[in-house]
Amino acid sequence: MTKRYDQVHHAVTMAPPRIVISEDSKVDENKERGNWSSGIEFLLSCLSYAVGLGNIWRFPYLCYRNGGGAFLIPYTLMLAFVGLPLFFLELAFGQFASEGPVTIWKIAPIFQGLGYAMVTMSFLVGIYYNMILAWSLFYLFSSFTSQLPWSSCDNWWNTNACRKFDTKNCTANNGTVLANGTCILKEMVSSEEWSVLSNSTDNTKMASDEYFHNFVLDLTDGLHNLGAVKWQLALCLLACWIVIFFCLVRGIKSIGKVVYFTAVFPYIVLVILLIRGATLNGAYDGVLFYLTPEWHRLKEAKVWADAAMQIFFSLSPCWGGLITLASYNRFHNNCFRDSLVITFGNCGTSVFAGFVIFSIVGFMAHELGVPVSEVAAQGAGLAFIAYPEAVARLPVSPLWSFLFFFMLMTLGMGTQFTLIETVVTTIVDTCPHRLRRNKHYILALCCIIMFLLGLVICTEGGMYVLQLLDNYCASFSALFIGVIEVLVVGWLYGIERFLDDVKVMIGRYPFHYQYWRIMWKFLTPLSIVAVLIFSWADIHPTKYGSYVYPEWATGVGWALSMFSVSAIPLVACIKICKADGPIKKRMKTLLQPTEDWGPKLQIHRMETRSPKHTDSQVPLALPNYDPDCYDDNDFPDDQENGQQEDTSDSEGLKLKIPSYPNHETGL
Repeated sequence: MTKRYDQVHHAVTMAPPRIVISEDSKVDENKERGNWSSGIEFLLSCLSYAVGLGNIWRFPYLCYRNGGGAFLIPYTLMLAFVGLPLFFLELAFGQFASEGPVTIWKIAPIFQGLGYAMVTMSFLVGIYYNMILAWSLFYLFSSFTSQLPWSSCDNWWNTNACRKFDTKNCTANNGTVLANGTCILKEMVSSEEWSVLSNSTDNTKMASDEYFHNFVLDLTDGLHNLGAVKWQLALCLLACWIVIFFCLVRGIKSIGKVVYFTAVFPYIVLVILLIRGATLNGAYDGVLFYLTPEWHRLKEAKVWADAAMQIFFSLSPCWGGLITLASYNRFHNNCFRDSLVITFGNCGTSVFAGFVIFSIVGFMAHELGVPVSEVAAQGAGLAFIAYPEAVARLPVSPLWSFLFFFMLMTLGMGTQFTLIETVVTTIVDTCPHRLRRNKHYILALCCIIMFLLGLVICTEGGMYVLQLLDNYCASFSALFIGVIEVLVVGWLYGIERFLDDVKVMIGRYPFHYQYWRIMWKFLTPLSIVAVLIFSWADIHPTKYGSYVYPEWATGVGWALSMFSVSAIPLVACIKICKADGPIKKRMKTLLQPTEDWGPKLQIHRMETRSPKHTDSQVPLALPNYDPDCYDDNDFPDDQENGQQEDTSDSEGLKLKIPSYPNHETGL
């Protein structure tokens, strides 16, 4: 007994063993789930996810439409009020728990429907987003020629409305050119005849417009007539899904390597295009039109709403992608620094892309002899009509066309990677022990299903379907999810508690403490609610060109929007029904974090003093480590007085393992 007591006494009084920390990036901290191979891969993945097609074809248009340079003021303020707080919240949230967007809601189980809503939204967006990449691939293949097919009106798909004549001299004198080449000046006809002529679409079709609508899409007359599947587009869509599969087949390990290209290459092309655009006639007028501030526009509520919507959707929070990417981080990764770099990098890219786009648009306006406002467009109109028309007028046009559409593909791929990884990660996390080893089969199944569903957009009327999905799938639903998410974390879980969790991860509170507290608790949710209300009040019937969608199509759009959001109350009802006890007790229990909430690994749970969590990864192979107890009562200060507890029947002594927040634990 004396020998046993001496051994125990020596074990208690000796300094606790220091954990060996490995900073080798090849060693995964979370062996079951895996980690990013390096911090730069995570940073580039988030940047590639956030910087997408909207930075190229939406922001420049919004900027000129809402007051030019003056629009940067509400845009910057909305970044501070909405964009950055939501982005940082989701990165810290996912990194702390190392969970996907569904299983992470152990923080408040009654709101687990938020996770299902995010994943459903990512699934729907992923279906039509890849179709845009398929169009880009089609144009990419079309660029392998000595003369671009949309550079003339002498093709079988062209109509009499195609501009076969040089309209510059006519439009410079405020005239309009008829389909037969006749120039009609305003003073030559009556005011009624001039109104008819100037508003006639028969005189305004560009060659690139007819190529896109008559050849690539073979567009029908409406949503009621989808027509046949265009096999060329179906093959391009299939090729895009095959690329997505092989880029994601090894999960974050393969994504981390691909993003070195998809995140960096677009910037190289943008710089090349900017240099080329700056040398063109009319480029200065285009940039001036883009930046000229109209200060009186700041009084309009719509300008502020547009700024908030653009920030919200360009950073892509509330889709589940940021939580998914951050869940593969090492626990002590500096997510605060990453949030600042990505958000400001994303917004800087939008502003920079505006110079590139409007230098080319200004050149085209100069070539056509029309004001820049008549050429500026957004969305598909900019990417597949206005820009190709301008490129066709440049020397060595196939080269510039190839670079532009290859850039569009790499931009879109970066976002698509995260959308699909979000869906796959969510499925795998629901049953990790069975599905994680077969993750590549889950990925293949998702790609096949989404490809088959996307075939409807490959039809002749598919553009109408895509426009409907784009307007409703990730608009109101994303705002609704965002406001609930920030309220749950800020009020139910507690913003001070959440900031303490962030401090454990990065070693200090994010600067400035009160800024984050006020934003997450008050200003961010209020800003999102204001945007949501204004968006509802300012809603208009869905249009594509001159085609106005029927009421039943609008109803389908709202059904798609509410389909994802409906998961929130549905899952809450299921949770309440399955819980035990009186209804009040069930609600109280489901609004509180479960015992499993917290860091994934035991050593990190000890740092946060989270409840006991049993997993298959015990990072401390120590004979005297007991994961059941590690609170202050287990470490008696009165060792010299001989107040030792009887350990004859225990598994070992309970030692307090020191934490080192500036290191990463190699397992």
